[in-house]
Amino acid sequence: MLFEDTYLTIESPSEGVFRDRGSKFLGYAYPARSDQDIKNIVAGLKKEHPKANHHCWAMRWSTDRSVFKLNDDGEPSGTAGRPILNTLLSKNITNVAVVVVRYFGGTLLGVPGLINAYKSAAELALDGAKIIEKTVNDVYTIAFDYLQMNEVMRIIKDDNLQLLDQQFDNTCSIKVSIRKMQVSQVISKLQKLTSVKIKYDYSI
Repeated sequence: MLFEDTYLTIESPSEGVFRDRGSKFLGYAYPARSDQDIKNIVAGLKKEHPKANHHCWAMRWSTDRSVFKLNDDGEPSGTAGRPILNTLLSKNITNVAVVVVRYFGGTLLGVPGLINAYKSAAELALDGAKIIEKTVNDVYTIAFDYLQMNEVMRIIKDDNLQLLDQQFDNTCSIKVSIRKMQVSQVISKLQKLTSVKIKYDYSI
């Protein structure tokens, strides 16, 4: 196999708390897939914790684990977002965002103290999460004539494809999720059917 077609992520949100010398670090882990997800998550936590001093975060997404972003939100550079990201890297998970909300307790922790606190809060949040394995899938739209419904549906059933959306009219279209390993075999079966159109949409 030329590439891995599975990845690890978390099933649902979880949280954890780390305290050090009066400062409180609230760690929150969320399944997340895009820039918009992290914006919504941070906006929600800022509403929930308006008096907190910092809302620092890191996120990693895409099924090949290559895309990441981080934000120190006013903490010294490298003391917050980076240790949170390192926790995601060490657990080898993707499509996950971790936000650590800090309430300052009056005592400066120094750079090593901050790095440890943000790392610990991120770890505690992720410790509460259930890590699951998902397959890397490509999403395709199949357009076909109503009369070919049975043939198309047979392929979907035989190859155990997941149906995401369907519209049946004079011309029909079905959106399916195909595991990466299966793509070429499924597409070649569909291409044998006359006047069936197959369009690649995106990967999940």
